[in-house]
Amino acid sequence: MRSASAGYGAVALAAFFWAVSGTSAKFLFHRGITAFELVQLRTTIAALVLFFALAVLDRRLLRIGKGDLIYLVYLGTILAAVQFTYLFTISLIPVAAAILIQYLSPVMIALHGRIFRNERLYPSTVAAIAGATAGCYLMVGGYSLELFRLNRLGLLIGVLSSAAFAWYSIKSEEGMHRHHPWTILSYALLMSALVWNLLHPPLQAFGAVQDLRSWGLVLYVALFGTVLPFGLYNYGIRAIRATYASVTAMLEPVCAAVFAYAALGEVLEPLQIAGGLLVIVSVVLIQARAAVLPRTGSVV
Repeated sequence: MRSASAGYGAVALAAFFWAVSGTSAKFLFHRGITAFELVQLRTTIAALVLFFALAVLDRRLLRIGKGDLIYLVYLGTILAAVQFTYLFTISLIPVAAAILIQYLSPVMIALHGRIFRNERLYPSTVAAIAGATAGCYLMVGGYSLELFRLNRLGLLIGVLSSAAFAWYSIKSEEGMHRHHPWTILSYALLMSALVWNLLHPPLQAFGAVQDLRSWGLVLYVALFGTVLPFGLYNYGIRAIRATYASVTAMLEPVCAAVFAYAALGEVLEPLQIAGGLLVIVSVVLIQARAAVLPRTGSVV
């Protein structure tokens, strides 16, 4: 039996890696790397590394049936959209604003379950989603972002990114009834890489990185901002379902703030601290509620 606690822990760790990845990507944009180039680098390196790792460690995880190809191509296309829209968003607006918009996805996932799967939304779930969203708003300093004065294209792409991430979570959950999380991710990344080597001149982005520091950040974004966190997130989806995993992933801005405090000495405002605590309380709430109810069609 899969451990729910391990599922929550996996998503929390994924949130930490994503938090550092967003800042790394922003630095690369300042160095002249475009969103198109970074998404090609990210998906290509991630797909090659993961396929090689699985081929060496457990080749059985690469076995799929012919009937799975359409689904995996579809999922890979969604992942390609997730990767690009998020990177393009943070190239146009502050990382904090991009994270805030990205985490509208739990609301979308919960609404999808209620409307299309007839899943019951318990008050605890609604409270947890609302609390985590409000906490995320405070944590990233949304009260001082002047969102409506930001780049309108960036805001629009951010909303599309949130929707793409929600749809990826939903469709991944469906696929993991049949396959291991690493199997799903490996083929989704492969399809995503193929998409971005067709939409952008093949491997052209590899010539855009000019120094070792930038290459280090590219490798971080590809491995610790893509392969590892998406693998952990997939494991979390399988263990605790997409709704709970997406709420838990809202720990990302909390992790980013703690990292900035510890590594950069940044000072957190009282409202940001309150927001971080609200996110943590919301994650604990939804985890506690999930622990006392059976895994049924209801969203607890």
